[in-house]
Amino acid sequence: MSDRQLLIPFRSNLLPQIFCDTVVVGSGVAGLRTAIGLGDRSDVILLAKEALDLSNTSWAQGGIAAALSPDDTIDGHVNDTLEAGAGLCEPDPVRLLVQQGADEVRRLLGWGMRVDRDNAGAPALGLEGGHHHHRILHTDGDATGTELARCLIERARALQRLRIFDRCFALDVLVDRRRGQRRAAGVLSWHPRHGLQIIWAKAVVLATGGCGQLWRETSNPRVATGDGVAMAWRAGATLADLEFMQFHPTTLYVAGAPRHLISEAVRGEGATLVDRQGRSIMDGVHALGSLATRDIVSRTIIRHLASTGESHVLLDARAMGSDGFRTRFPGLARMLGGYGLDAGRDLIPVHPAAHYFVGGVRTDMDGRTDLPGLYACGEAAATGVHGANRLASNSLLEGLVFGARAAEAILADDSPQAGPFTIVHEVEATERGELDLSDIRSSLRSAMWRNVGVERSGARMQDVLGMFDFWNRYAMERVFDAPDGWEVQNLLTVGRLATQAALARTESRGTHARSDFPDTSEAMAGHFLWRSDAAKPAWSPVGQLACTRVGST
Repeated sequence: MSDRQLLIPFRSNLLPQIFCDTVVVGSGVAGLRTAIGLGDRSDVILLAKEALDLSNTSWAQGGIAAALSPDDTIDGHVNDTLEAGAGLCEPDPVRLLVQQGADEVRRLLGWGMRVDRDNAGAPALGLEGGHHHHRILHTDGDATGTELARCLIERARALQRLRIFDRCFALDVLVDRRRGQRRAAGVLSWHPRHGLQIIWAKAVVLATGGCGQLWRETSNPRVATGDGVAMAWRAGATLADLEFMQFHPTTLYVAGAPRHLISEAVRGEGATLVDRQGRSIMDGVHALGSLATRDIVSRTIIRHLASTGESHVLLDARAMGSDGFRTRFPGLARMLGGYGLDAGRDLIPVHPAAHYFVGGVRTDMDGRTDLPGLYACGEAAATGVHGANRLASNSLLEGLVFGARAAEAILADDSPQAGPFTIVHEVEATERGELDLSDIRSSLRSAMWRNVGVERSGARMQDVLGMFDFWNRYAMERVFDAPDGWEVQNLLTVGRLATQAALARTESRGTHARSDFPDTSEAMAGHFLWRSDAAKPAWSPVGQLACTRVGST
């Protein structure tokens, strides 16, 4: 892996300079909620990598989990989250998530977010995998993320001191290393019209989402390339839990089609996973059957396919009937209809796919990292709230709660402006042969899916590290001048780290399953911590991950 702290050579005094109090990188739920929380109390710039509404948030079909029902409890939601997390959840952040999450959802409803309602006009609460109570809010059955994004974007656009730069790629966090200290001072960004530009800020927030594009099979949009995690690594912040990628068990498996997500809410309405003979594949595996947690269901599917040689399993939603399915899940019904499938009559071919990156930039419960001035929230962050496996529909909730808390922390910290200062970054030219970026990206994704996917082994992951050595010689030592190249470099950075982390965890737990270490080890009830200036990972026992404050190590 390259030890380069910045991706490209540049001289700061030759670039346009922009100033603000806070720059938020990412336009999903976490980034938008942070920007809204800062409101008109400070000058904020929000960077969207592509169009403002293109993110994992806007693609989310699943809902938002919240203990809103009179017969539900905070403790019940906490317990379901802890059970799904397989012993690695941090208890304090989990309770905070659930308690403040309910208030955040009520706030959303007050802001005008439209949700499905029951006959009495109250929010309709659905059931999803790993939950023992109906507590999931949806919009139009399967369009929750789209409506949430609409609501937050509308509110963000009304803020007078918020500037939104769409189609603006953030390359790196700029770090002030003068006076023997380190502090985040802004970001280097690139816009197709304006080129390179420096945004100086008192606070930098990484809310860049996940890295599903590391795997050949993924439910994530193309923009999910792990940029924020790679940026934090180069800046010297600590990363955690990189071995844990959650694979969603049900994405559409049709030759030549994208891996469209088939919402967990479909199974919440009674659909079951069956084989070609119509037999349930979850019978005898877990008491919740097809509504077991995602790690259990995904592993069961992969093992079934390995034993039968089949390419996919089938989701049986026929009990709902064509009209019932169309009414409950109109978006899914339209999508399936485009492939000649009617869920009321036909079995739906499904297969697991990379869905949610559990690990990320280590933060405290207010989004602070161990690099002063740098904050992270949402899927890009690691608070320990998900443990080794995220509970269904806790992700949008996470972005709301920790985005709001990051905003309050930034205002409370009232950090000094570190920039501007002169940066001259040179990169030695390389004469290595050319490799096609699309070939590297395709090969990387295939290798990660086959060897660092739902089930892993040490020998195969060692082979993948050898592949990284090869790719890195050609891609990591080069200087690119457009997002395609920078994305590949970020994917290679995060992919290698995720593989190293998976090798280090010599057990099976949650989303991390190793055929050579099939059992869970109590000795590994903790978190591996990774830093670019350390030769090997540090260790944090459960209960301590999210306790780090700014300036600590």
